[in-house]
Amino acid sequence: MDWPEYWIATSWPGNAQVRGVFTSRHGGNSVGLYGAGSGLIGAHTGGMNLGSHVGDEPSAVAANRARLGGLSRGLRVAYLDQVHGTDVVDLDTWDRRSVLRADAAVTTTPDLAACVLVADCLPVLFAAPHGEAVAAAHAGWRGLAGGVLENTLKAVCGKAQCEPSAVQVWLGPAIGPQHFEVGEDVREAFVDRQTESASAFRMIRPGKWMADLFLLARLRLQAAGVSISLVQGGGVCTVSERQGYYTFRHDGITGRQAGLVWITAPGANTQMQGRPR
Repeated sequence: MDWPEYWIATSWPGNAQVRGVFTSRHGGNSVGLYGAGSGLIGAHTGGMNLGSHVGDEPSAVAANRARLGGLSRGLRVAYLDQVHGTDVVDLDTWDRRSVLRADAAVTTTPDLAACVLVADCLPVLFAAPHGEAVAAAHAGWRGLAGGVLENTLKAVCGKAQCEPSAVQVWLGPAIGPQHFEVGEDVREAFVDRQTESASAFRMIRPGKWMADLFLLARLRLQAAGVSISLVQGGGVCTVSERQGYYTFRHDGITGRQAGLVWITAPGANTQMQGRPR
């Protein structure tokens, strides 16, 4: 499967039925502040904004979401009402109508994608060792400090009856350490709970720090029992690569890209292609 420009397909060694992808601002129907912004030529040269809450035309968002499902061969995508919290919803019990107010989702249902929307925050995908369960988490600094990754990991392990050390994890595009300036309150939120987190902050002036979300996530995952060798991705900065990704910190009014992961039905074609990383 060929994804649009800047989309990143994830690989899950030993998990033939697990698929995942991080979308970008390319490949959809949105224009203006939500557009692709690079002058691509083709049938879908607009922006792939998937957020329905950011001021984009509802028809464009609907078309983008429909295209995402079509590119994934009819995949059902569960969109969350994200609140920068730490709750994890179980998609296996979802009635397909009620609003899912949470910042992470877990599922064992084939062809139902756990999905989070981001524009600088860190999207994190999880897969149990044999594809029994998958999950997606939205990790802004508040959720990350509060334990959203630990809660999501616990949900995956509970569904799959596996140990944290066997779970595979992917870190998607997010604001990088060269652009994420935070105050002392943010640093304290991490360091007070995990002293090792101090290594993820660099002082630039009194009371102001540059924070590394990717490192903070790895430190929290490792402390929760995840093998660091099973953590992939990270390092793609949405601000530095804003030609390819939406960035709220830089643009203010902008779209949202997605990180999603799902289990394919038995016998499905699992070949995927995306931007190499």
